[in-house]
Amino acid sequence: MRSNKGLTLIELLVVVVIVGILAAIAVPLYTGHMQRARRSDAKTALEQVRAAQEMWRAEKGRYSSSQAELQTTMGAPATNIGTFYTWSFTATGDTAWIAQATAQGNQVSDGNLTINQDGLKLPAAKWGN
Repeated sequence: MRSNKGLTLIELLVVVVIVGILAAIAVPLYTGHMQRARRSDAKTALEQVRAAQEMWRAEKGRYSSSQAELQTTMGAPATNIGTFYTWSFTATGDTAWIAQATAQGNQVSDGNLTINQDGLKLPAAKWGN
């Protein structure tokens, strides 16, 4: 009698199909997880901008109108949040401002995030509110 050593073509095809199914499930899950992690980095950066603005207001009696002031004096994060977001803000007089994290690259489909002096976070669904 001959002993069968190795795999038949059918067995090999079954293994390839199973690996393909597992990859079809795992890749979208991984992509979604990475998108949420990058969004979390942007949310953290905007919260740091808000904290820096509040510290500035506590010291000066008004909000800062300079991104550089916030970064050098109050420890606001770097303008680039990784390679997937950048943040900027616009001051409206001494009493109001709005900061935005603009999505870039693969993150564009996720959209931008904003926060203002009152802590209003938009879009709320992306912030988990």
